[in-house]
Amino acid sequence: MKEYKTITKVAGPLIFVEKTEPIGYSDLVRIALPDGTVKNGQVLDTSDDIVVVQVFEGTSGIDRSSRVKFLGETIKLSVSDDMLGRILSGSGKPIDDGPDIIPEKRLDIVGAAINPQARSSPEDFIQTGISTIDATNTLVRGQKLPIFSGSGLPHNEIALQIARQAKVIGQKANFVVIFAAMGITNEEAQYFIKDFEETGALKRSIVFLNLADDPAVERLITPRMALTAAEYFAFEKGMHVLVILTDLTNYCESLREIGAAREEIPGRRGYPGYMYTDLAMIYERAGMIKGKKGSITQIPILSMIGDDITHPIPDLTGYITEGQIVLSRELHMKNVYPPIDILPSLSRLMNLGIGPKKTREDHKQVSDQMYANYAEGRDLRGLVAIVGEEALSERDKRLLKFAEQFEARFVCQKRDEDRNIAETLNLGWDLMGEIPEKELTRINPKLREKYYKAKVEEKKVKEESK
Repeated sequence: MKEYKTITKVAGPLIFVEKTEPIGYSDLVRIALPDGTVKNGQVLDTSDDIVVVQVFEGTSGIDRSSRVKFLGETIKLSVSDDMLGRILSGSGKPIDDGPDIIPEKRLDIVGAAINPQARSSPEDFIQTGISTIDATNTLVRGQKLPIFSGSGLPHNEIALQIARQAKVIGQKANFVVIFAAMGITNEEAQYFIKDFEETGALKRSIVFLNLADDPAVERLITPRMALTAAEYFAFEKGMHVLVILTDLTNYCESLREIGAAREEIPGRRGYPGYMYTDLAMIYERAGMIKGKKGSITQIPILSMIGDDITHPIPDLTGYITEGQIVLSRELHMKNVYPPIDILPSLSRLMNLGIGPKKTREDHKQVSDQMYANYAEGRDLRGLVAIVGEEALSERDKRLLKFAEQFEARFVCQKRDEDRNIAETLNLGWDLMGEIPEKELTRINPKLREKYYKAKVEEKKVKEESK
């Protein structure tokens, strides 16, 4: 392989090389500096005149006398069962003082989109132990369900709680969690590692960590590394994989940084015009394939800049994924954890994973009734601020109280509280026990007879025993 000394320009994390032979997109590059240091890169753009290379370790020290060698292969991840329980860097190298991973295979990190014809429909309920997700925004195996957060909100704690507690009830399936963190601080990294180790979740997990002081270019390959490992365990080992990606906003900021260095024409708010395609290449690697036992379920987390849900990153994500979980600053200010606001949240695949033999026969109707009551109760808070609570009807007062109790008892739970779906639905009936039966218009008479009356009788017995 030839070496070239034809670097003409260095811009941010990019170098521009002239007078090369034909070079392929995404080819790996080795750059030897005059002081003997070797850096690695990847071909970002190629033409007859010039090749643009993104350098993983940053471009400091690179000058015109540096030697560039094109290796003729793309980035690959070494995969094997030994990855379980390991902590890796954003580029897939072990950083937990353990031995190198002996590969069973080396897989291209770009992967391949799942053919729509080969996809099977997601239908298995994943229990996260968090009531607001399980009851009203159900996660289904094979789904991609992002969490939309704001700066300072506890999205990382929620991600760790899901990683610890997620399971498919009634099945003893091999369940693996792949956790990829991008652009996080050292403090956050230590917090993640400590939590995984203390709770024992690390045994069935693989952690990829890209820190804030790591190169922006490495951030672009971190989610692809995680998803390549996920595809190996799901479709070659028959395991069910939950992939948690945090924070996609840092990933998109790196895309913008690279785009600016390439002097591309920017799109909305300076992000590259191809950001939609780039995000789709990540999100669409979730799913299930007909004839294969395994599955990939994705929970991408992104912090909305300025709490703006119309910002390009959450906006484009909403088009590609199957719903969203939205965190509320208002609930967080009330010390409610997890501060999940069910009104703007949505799981488009929820109905496929709930009902008899999956969760419980009353799941859908309980969810609809609580959603309706809470929405009305929230609206009434604005009215109370104007006319006062005394002006409300008895029904309105009940709904106002329901909204308050719903936040305090149903939404709010401890960081280590793992509620099963039966406990969550029973808690919903408990809250609705304060409302007259005739006002439960979204629940059919048969279910009211079975569950509502039982709760009312139970309440009477408790009051009499006092």
